[in-house]
Amino acid sequence: MRLAGKTAIVTGAASGFGAGIAQRFVAEGAQVMIADINAAAAEARAEEMGAMACPVDVADGVSVAAMAAAAQAAWGRVDILVNNAGVTHLPQPLEEVSEDDFDRVWRVNVRSVYLTARAFVPMMKAAGTGAILNVASTAGLSPRPRLSWYNASKGWMLSATEAMAIELAPDGVRVNALAPVAGETPLLASFMGGDTPEMRAKFLSTIPIGRFSTPADMAAAATFLCSDEAAMITGAVLRVDGGRCI
Repeated sequence: MRLAGKTAIVTGAASGFGAGIAQRFVAEGAQVMIADINAAAAEARAEEMGAMACPVDVADGVSVAAMAAAAQAAWGRVDILVNNAGVTHLPQPLEEVSEDDFDRVWRVNVRSVYLTARAFVPMMKAAGTGAILNVASTAGLSPRPRLSWYNASKGWMLSATEAMAIELAPDGVRVNALAPVAGETPLLASFMGGDTPEMRAKFLSTIPIGRFSTPADMAAAATFLCSDEAAMITGAVLRVDGGRCI
């Protein structure tokens, strides 16, 4: 029960890594909001976990503000914010990525971090405490060819994590990041450019431990960084990558 008495919002929590993190947070005693653009999936996941659901478009300021208002009304505060929602473009030469795909990646992976900070940092500052966790990627540390703009968006997230951490530390707010390698999530096929046994074998050959990241792996790392056990840790990037970035 390392998160007993805490409140937490996890974006993109209806599936994949976000669902794993939210499930572990509930098990560790937190009150959790499942925030996702897929309202029906969020409701179903929340009912399954014993959590609260909130439909949100993390790239839209009005929608994010409404999510913050819902959390404020339900709990009066937010102790933990996990910026997990993310998208990618299909693997292709950087000059061939469409403007629409580029904008979508930037809105969901970059703009969302700004919007959630604008909505939640003031209440965390007022409380004198808080933990923000940005789910980045090994792509931001060791870019993969043909995923250039996705790589760049996650590199931005890592830089933003450090910038936020140094600015918010005096206010008692910690900001850290996770950098997973690809995992069994809805984005896997997009990352690999197709989901075939051959593509999986090729991708897995770059991971020394020999498997993908799992929601359980991410949940364990997220629980530690968002708990009081990590009270002296801010601005850190924890790689959950089976050694890929060594």
